[in-house]
Amino acid sequence: MLLETDNLHVVVEGKEILKGINLSMEKGEVIAIMGHNASGKTTLVLTLAGFPRYIVSKGKIVFDGKDITNLTIYERAKLGIAVAFQSPPTIRGLRFGDMIAFAAGKNPWILKDSKFIEEILRKVDLEPSIYMDRELNVGFSGGERKRSELAQLFAMKPKLMILDEIDSGVDIDSLRILGNSLKNYIEENNCAVMIITHHRHILQYVKPNKVYIMSKGKIVLTGSYEELIPKIEALGYEALIKEVLKNELEG
Repeated sequence: MLLETDNLHVVVEGKEILKGINLSMEKGEVIAIMGHNASGKTTLVLTLAGFPRYIVSKGKIVFDGKDITNLTIYERAKLGIAVAFQSPPTIRGLRFGDMIAFAAGKNPWILKDSKFIEEILRKVDLEPSIYMDRELNVGFSGGERKRSELAQLFAMKPKLMILDEIDSGVDIDSLRILGNSLKNYIEENNCAVMIITHHRHILQYVKPNKVYIMSKGKIVLTGSYEELIPKIEALGYEALIKEVLKNELEG
């Protein structure tokens, strides 16, 4: 097992947001975490990443056989957890190419050969001669920002990528590039991926092994892509959750 959360409860600023999350991932597996706004999806992402504001009040997180519940962001990253955030930051004065080198654990001022950086940028269809020397995400479109974030994760070569709304704010062309880039990387590196999304758009390219639906800080439904996505599209989250709860009561 690569990742497992056991009865995970999380408190943020005195308020309990996650209320007993149980999920698991195998090495190389792809899962999707879906649900309406304020269901707890991003809280789960930031908790797994190790942000100190997100306090585990009960339960634990195990990654690659190690209890990481109390580890720092840095320690978790070193173990192989990488996160692409919903709104990638703009950093003036930092070259995009240098950031790729840093993400890979390389010193850009010592790195003599730029081929590594060029290969990473091409994996997300960003032309190195245009993008390598630009300041990180300065003047980038929404799709370019998301591709920039994905390139940094590829450079890290993580065991687990957590992608928070990677398909939000992007046009159809960028979505296609993101989806195909991600699909190719997973196949080449056997990397596990957790995709947080409202919609199925990115899932057309990277079909998950399992889909978890969250509501009010809990996982209320688990199933296959083929089983749950048509129901989500036909009913929407609220109606689907009500149907599940009704069936549970009647059962």
